[in-house]
Amino acid sequence: MSLIQAYQSGGIFMHFILLTGFIVAAIVVERALALYKNYKEAPADLRTKLLTFISLGQFNEAKSYVEMAAPNTAMGRVVMAGINVRQAGGGDEEVQARMDEALTSEIGNIDRRTGFLAVFGNVATLLGLLGTVTGLIASFTSVTNANPAERSLLLGQGIAEALNTTAFGLIVAIPALVAYAIYQNRTDRIVGEVTEESSKIFHDLLFRSESQDMQKPRSLRNGKNVTDSYSTQEN
Repeated sequence: MSLIQAYQSGGIFMHFILLTGFIVAAIVVERALALYKNYKEAPADLRTKLLTFISLGQFNEAKSYVEMAAPNTAMGRVVMAGINVRQAGGGDEEVQARMDEALTSEIGNIDRRTGFLAVFGNVATLLGLLGTVTGLIASFTSVTNANPAERSLLLGQGIAEALNTTAFGLIVAIPALVAYAIYQNRTDRIVGEVTEESSKIFHDLLFRSESQDMQKPRSLRNGKNVTDSYSTQEN
């Protein structure tokens, strides 16, 4: 029996399994492009180079370096969110909130549609099972009402429908679940790396900026200069 004949003898649920297969194929291709070909990683020494600018309070230089070294990367966008807030004088909580918002958005973009592979894999399996059940019901019903000469033919047709839908459902489900496992592993690794590095850079912004502020003269940290202090004393 050819593949086309097996499809035609599988009953109405074969059409739904085929549609599910097309959806799975589209998601597999889209996720492969998004997670492998189009995904850009930030350079490994991004944090090391940023430390110099952050410790000196050179936020414009830090932003220029991120735009040059990590353009259109998840890490670059998360870091830029934190640097912009710190440069504007935002506190520690505001820096953390903005970086968390950017990180959450990036994780959502990275993990988008990957979970659908598991969903459609299970749907294909259930459609195959449903076709099996309806095929067996149809075969036994036809055997009951048929004359003895036709029973074997009708029984064979019903069993063929049942087994074909099961087979086609598994043909769609197995690649979908395998692709889901591969892409989910890739997603978890990317999310882990971005989360870990962004946390380190947040602490750099927190402690290095504070350290740089502490090195200023006390009068400047209090918002005054030496001239203002003398003027106050003379008055």
